[in-house]
Amino acid sequence: MTAVFSTESFSSIVHFVTAANSNSFTEAAEQLGVSKSAIGKSIQRLEQNLGISLFNRTTRKISLTTEGEAYLASCQSALETLQMAEMALRSKLTEPSGIVRIDLPAAFGRSVMMPVLMDMTKRYPHLKLTITFNDRIIDPLDIGFDLAIRFGPVKDTTDLIARKLNDQHLIICASPDYISTYGTPETLAELARHRCILAWRGGAPLSWLIRDEHGKDIRFKPAPFHQISDGDAMIDACIAGAGLIQFPEALLRPYIQKGELVPLLAACNPAPTELNVIWPRARHLLPGVRFIIDELLALAAQKAFE
Repeated sequence: MTAVFSTESFSSIVHFVTAANSNSFTEAAEQLGVSKSAIGKSIQRLEQNLGISLFNRTTRKISLTTEGEAYLASCQSALETLQMAEMALRSKLTEPSGIVRIDLPAAFGRSVMMPVLMDMTKRYPHLKLTITFNDRIIDPLDIGFDLAIRFGPVKDTTDLIARKLNDQHLIICASPDYISTYGTPETLAELARHRCILAWRGGAPLSWLIRDEHGKDIRFKPAPFHQISDGDAMIDACIAGAGLIQFPEALLRPYIQKGELVPLLAACNPAPTELNVIWPRARHLLPGVRFIIDELLALAAQKAFE
């Protein structure tokens, strides 16, 4: 028998999620345009139906109970699914248009993501993109974007939604000229003595993620021979024979196929790292933003970024 889900129950869930995210019945009432008492009574009915307390209440503040935190996560996921379904239906009725602000990792963004995005603008000429390239480690919300591409695991938060596109394989490469001059490192100890080109971020070189001789992925920071703040310039330097680099295989594959770079130390390649599309959590996504997210997820399913 199919359970009947009333509109009153749905309203109570919306009231609960809004109150939980704002930590205030008063603020939730203002956001939803109802009275504070209506919010309180609605959440009380929800608690009675569930048979649990969702909030710890004092005269000064409210906070979620353990059960309330678990229920909030489920409710937010369900509401986002409904929102995405609604936006997907609406987007079919209107062609994607308007300005979408996108932030990309510099080298990977230029080489791998840009062709994909430019293809979208050809198919939908009213879609306008504002694209920035950023390798700095920052809070994406600080740069005012509609969506961004980031490496590494990203969890959903109260401010951000993240969806995995695929796994990226990090590899170490050198040019044939470098190898003929300095030889090929065979172990981590030998790698530490080679000329390595490290990314320069926030006033310091970044470490590499390496699989050690025990099969454990570790942070490995070789003594940097060169430190460069731009990914494309790092690749150019490597091709010129200046040293070794570690980058996603998808980015270096064209240079490997042309014989300009040679993969090294395959046994030291770490477990794949995630590539994610992230965007600010919002009540309503613009159709253009929703379209690009859906396109990227569909292309990832077709292994377009591997």
